[in-house]
Amino acid sequence: MKAVFYEQYGSPDVLQYGEQPDPKVGPDSVLVDVRAASVNPVDWKITAGYLDGALPTYFPVIPGWDVAGVVVQPGPSVTEFEAGDEVIGYLRMDTVGLGTFAEQVAAPVRTLARKPRNVSWAEAATMPLAGLTAYQSLQAVGAGEGDTVLVHNGAGGVGTYAIQIAKAWGARVLATASEKNHEFLRSLGAEPLTYGEGLTERLRKAAPDGLDAVVDFVGGDDRVASLEHLKDQKRAASVADVAAKDTGGRYIFVRAEPADLLALTELVEAGRVKPVLAETFPLERAADAFRSSIEGHVRGKIAVTVGEQD
Repeated sequence: MKAVFYEQYGSPDVLQYGEQPDPKVGPDSVLVDVRAASVNPVDWKITAGYLDGALPTYFPVIPGWDVAGVVVQPGPSVTEFEAGDEVIGYLRMDTVGLGTFAEQVAAPVRTLARKPRNVSWAEAATMPLAGLTAYQSLQAVGAGEGDTVLVHNGAGGVGTYAIQIAKAWGARVLATASEKNHEFLRSLGAEPLTYGEGLTERLRKAAPDGLDAVVDFVGGDDRVASLEHLKDQKRAASVADVAAKDTGGRYIFVRAEPADLLALTELVEAGRVKPVLAETFPLERAADAFRSSIEGHVRGKIAVTVGEQD
């Protein structure tokens, strides 16, 4: 099969496009024809070697944890899916080696849910990691009806999902971003706040009665400043700063939870959440997709498409 792979750590320049062995399908997995994957910052960080101390790596590595595609062969013990099913999945494994930037991937059923019927393959591929991160962060802080929730980095890949999910759950949402993204945040249903110096005063004016929950997708001083306005320090979560635990909050490292992914699919199908797709690249240009992600300032998510898009 054709795939993107690398044989040593480095910049996006180490990514190659060529032939790799076809996947082997274990008892609890399904073989998926990949239609799209998406780029997350963790992908190029792994490629650069930043997670070498945490995850065993086996070269050559095919990157990618997000997938959208079609089941072509269920493993012998699989009853959840059959050939022809359209699925999405968050395929984070305990090792780094066989990812989703390929024509096919063997996906454990514990990582999968059905694909929403009303979005494209590229849009669907942006859902698993970013959508689950947003969903599980909001779950961790108990966001819900009548809450005032602050989302840090609202215009990013995770933040765009968090705003929409929190709104769907009945919350009032404030979100930080640069001024150029304020109208974009309003289109998602959030009340925008400029990040950086002066945020404390802006929060005081926007939420004079305080914040019910804070979810942080960027880290830094703004996260710390926002805690001054939080009514209950336990209702704070961060994916970027493990120090969130020091003040009673939660540090979030997203997990593959099929029930959560299915709940996200249902929100998308109901029209309450819409994937925000910033750019798409064909598989052979995955290095360019990585570079775009590294440059930052992307509204929403970047996808990589595989083959013809139907």
